[in-house]
This record gives sequence, structure tokens and C-alpha cells, in this order.
Amino acid sequence: MANNVTEIKAIARYVRMPSRKVRFVAELLKGLPVDEAEAKLIVNARRSKGPILKLLQSAIANAKNNHHVDATKLFVKMIKADNGPMFKRWITRSRGGIDPIQKKTSHVTLILGISEKPVGGRFTIARLQKEKKGKKEEKTDKVKEEKEPVVKEMKEIDTPKPANETGTFKKVFRRKAI
Repeated sequence: MANNVTEIKAIARYVRMPSRKVRFVAELLKGLPVDEAEAKLIVNARRSKGPILKLLQSAIANAKNNHHVDATKLFVKMIKADNGPMFKRWITRSRGGIDPIQKKTSHVTLILGISEKPVGGRFTIARLQKEKKGKKEEKTDKVKEEKEPVVKEMKEIDTPKPANETGTFKKVFRRKAI
């Protein structure tokens, strides 16, 4: 640990979701190691998982790059979702009336704690490794070589199926009765 850092803070502001909906997902992560929290977010079905997952990955990257902390020692110390500003709109109603529409936003604050011993280890998230770019000439040759087989494969896929296949679908849904 460099500079005796005990916690890493990351904030996502103006998330275009009500804080009430963000809190449902945020409450699941409190006290978990970062790898387990990330795994829970990946399999979660709620829409608010996207900004929270991005915020968690940003906080982990900050800890690794800025503070030189091992990711296995990180855990979610605190996460909170506060109300942000509201976009106020309206929709017309009968007899010249209007109804207000409140497009709510939220500010999500994530604080990662650093433990003395490694706390993670239950999950390993597979990440794609980026290939380092070489010379531009090599890249253009590869692109030309790769395009030709793809075109051949697509021609094979587009071939029509034989007409003698009869299934339940053709028996039930045909235009004319025989």
C-alpha cells in the first residue's frame, strides 16, 4: 500500500435512473469482496447494474493504477445512491390540462476498503486481453486476408434448404389446402 491509503473512493454523478432503483442493486454489494460483487452485478437482471458495474470497475482500476493495491485485498466498504437533479417535463391531458413528468437522476458513491489479508478468491472474472498494435502495414494485410473467408462462409450459409423437408410447421401453416 502506497501512502497508507485505507480506502478508495469513486463517484458516478448524474446517472439517469432514480436513486430508489439504484439502491436495490447497491444494497446487494455492501461488505463483499470486489470479485464477488462484480460477479453479482454481472448476473443481476436490473437495469441499474450497468452504471454500478462500470463504477466498480473504475474504482478497482484506480486502486491498481494510482495506489498500487492488489485487487484481492479490496472489498466494498460503502456504497450509496443519492438523489441528483430532476429533469422536469410535462405531458398534455384533456381539456387543456397537463401532468408533470419527473426524469430523476442519482449520484452513486462507492468506497472500497483495503484489508490486510486477501479477501477474495471465490470468483475469477475472465477478461479479454487487448492485443498490442504493431505497424499499420501488418494490420492492413491481416484485414484483407480475414475478409475473404468470411465472405465464403456467408455464401455457404445463404444456400436455400431442400424443399422436400416436411415438418409440422409446413403441414399446419400452408396457404392452400390440398
